[in-house]
Amino acid sequence: MNQTPQPARRPRHGTAKTPKGSKTPAAAPRHPLLAQLAQWHPALFGDEPRPLKRGIYEDLLAAHGEAVVAEELKAALALHTRSTRYLNALASGQPRRGLDGQAVEAVAPDQRFHALIEVHRRRQQRSPEDLKPQLQQRIARAFEASGLGREAYATLVRGRDEAINAVLDAALDEASARLAREAALLRAFEASGQALDAFAAGYGLAPDEARRMLDRARQRR
Repeated sequence: MNQTPQPARRPRHGTAKTPKGSKTPAAAPRHPLLAQLAQWHPALFGDEPRPLKRGIYEDLLAAHGEAVVAEELKAALALHTRSTRYLNALASGQPRRGLDGQAVEAVAPDQRFHALIEVHRRRQQRSPEDLKPQLQQRIARAFEASGLGREAYATLVRGRDEAINAVLDAALDEASARLAREAALLRAFEASGQALDAFAAGYGLAPDEARRMLDRARQRR
């Protein structure tokens, strides 16, 4: 006997489940203590988080020990420092800061590099576009800011991921060529005896661009 097909039952509002295998990202967990930390230290834990100084856990316990549970603070900081927003702050090269918001130390070059790689991986998972060119440029800038030589930087940050290592090598090639051009430009400028505007015009550069290149070369010398 034929049966009349029954209409598909719609899930009630708020009860629909994400199908298995769905790529829809789940909301990142947020520890309730982070909201309190943002109120106490908005310059560090607010909408634009800043890299935290080493030992910030002990500093927070000393400042707010009666208001927080040590294990909850540890868990909150673990979530915070693994968040993409925080990793972006590390990757940008901002200095580490204490509870007063003042800069106390630089982010180590290898820590900045690994933050760059993790941010890239998370973005690439959500994007159909190949984001390696942007990663290459960011690594090149991080290398230049590190103050290290090419071999020292490569030895410090190179890992087992050959695809990332290839991007690293391309970034170091790009940065090394730029550094060599700027060093040569500085030597030429100092030997020329010309005013900056005349010198820049001879090289087809805007004066401001030439000044920035020369300043960077002086800082590295």
